[in-house]
Amino acid sequence: MGASQQRLAETPISIEGSPYQYKLSDPFSSHSVILSLLPERGSGRVLDVGAAHGYLGAALEGRGFRVTGIEGDPTLAQAAAAHCSEVFHSNLDGPLPELSGSFDFILYGDVLEHLKDPLRVLRAFNCVLQRNGMVIISVPNVANIYVRLQLMMGRFERADRGILDRTHLHFYTRKSFLQLIDDAGLEVANLAAAPIPLPLIVPERWQGRIFAAIHQFNAWMARRWPTLFGYQFVAVTRARRFA
Repeated sequence: MGASQQRLAETPISIEGSPYQYKLSDPFSSHSVILSLLPERGSGRVLDVGAAHGYLGAALEGRGFRVTGIEGDPTLAQAAAAHCSEVFHSNLDGPLPELSGSFDFILYGDVLEHLKDPLRVLRAFNCVLQRNGMVIISVPNVANIYVRLQLMMGRFERADRGILDRTHLHFYTRKSFLQLIDDAGLEVANLAAAPIPLPLIVPERWQGRIFAAIHQFNAWMARRWPTLFGYQFVAVTRARRFA
């Protein structure tokens, strides 16, 4: 196993200045939606592709799952190793790590948009999915009202995070996301939309009961009109080869 696919030991590390945000405190975030789609207690195996700091892995290990994480950033991979049963430091745009056994769940939380060839990765890891396993994928919605308004004003400005994160290589609408899933040999069982993450935008000192009500309405709008107000799409899928 090469340096780019190194299996890491559990070594805790603190990450400062990272653009990645811990979003499990927001019940409407894509991470919270992903967790809500998984059993409260389990003993199966989870593959977390793009594990970042390992926050999702930590939550799932706490539920009894055994989590294998894959992360391309060496610092983030080292942090994730403190929370997961095993972590591979592997550049997903290069040779993929050799995984042992099969998995009950495969998660792609906000990672496919960063990859040069996300379809290759989806197809490759489908091979390690259990017969009754699920693949859960979240991607940003580039047709969100915020981006539409920016385009109306003649702007398409990249940023350090968000839908127009400058590290995003692909941009998905609902239609193109569903096409990617189909091309990967997967079938959609459920498609949800997460709203604009207001708790990451509004300062904490302004967050109270009124803010909570506004954010609940924000989440309702995303569910009611996902293509316009959805900030991220979250799809629950299964492999067609088992159908």
